[in-house]
Amino acid sequence: MKALVAYLSSTGNTKKIAEAICDEIRCDKDIKKVDEVQDIGSYDISFLGFPVHGYGPDKKTKQFLEKHCTDGRKIALFITHAAPEGEPELPETLAKFTQAAAGADLQGIFDCQGELAKGVKFIMKIAPSKKMRSQAKMDNSKGQPDATRVEKAREFARETMSRMDSSKPS
Repeated sequence: MKALVAYLSSTGNTKKIAEAICDEIRCDKDIKKVDEVQDIGSYDISFLGFPVHGYGPDKKTKQFLEKHCTDGRKIALFITHAAPEGEPELPETLAKFTQAAAGADLQGIFDCQGELAKGVKFIMKIAPSKKMRSQAKMDNSKGQPDATRVEKAREFARETMSRMDSSKPS
């Protein structure tokens, strides 16, 4: 079996989760930045990680998922965001990633809080949207993803790989 862990990370949050996931994979594996990935077709499973931008995937992420997540390729998504897990808006946000990867065989999705970039927080604080200003004021993401969230990412990788192993023909 061969696995890929590919990620897009500008603040380091998604990279931190990607590295934790990669550490748990016990087969031939590659870890790459998304822009280094030419094709995921040679992998049995691809763990693909992205941050949330503007309540969903940014244009580059959406294009990547639509291009590579075809023909029932087995993928697992991992998403980082500034909101605490369990926020009512998260399912809708995460669904935008799975919709962009609709051509793939989704093996699982992991999401966790990451620290909101300072520049983004500043923009949110002065945004015309009252909702954005309120979210910036309530931001509690400093120091995320913490050790607990990193361990949950490791568990996600182990469980996903275990399912892959059990689905292989004997």
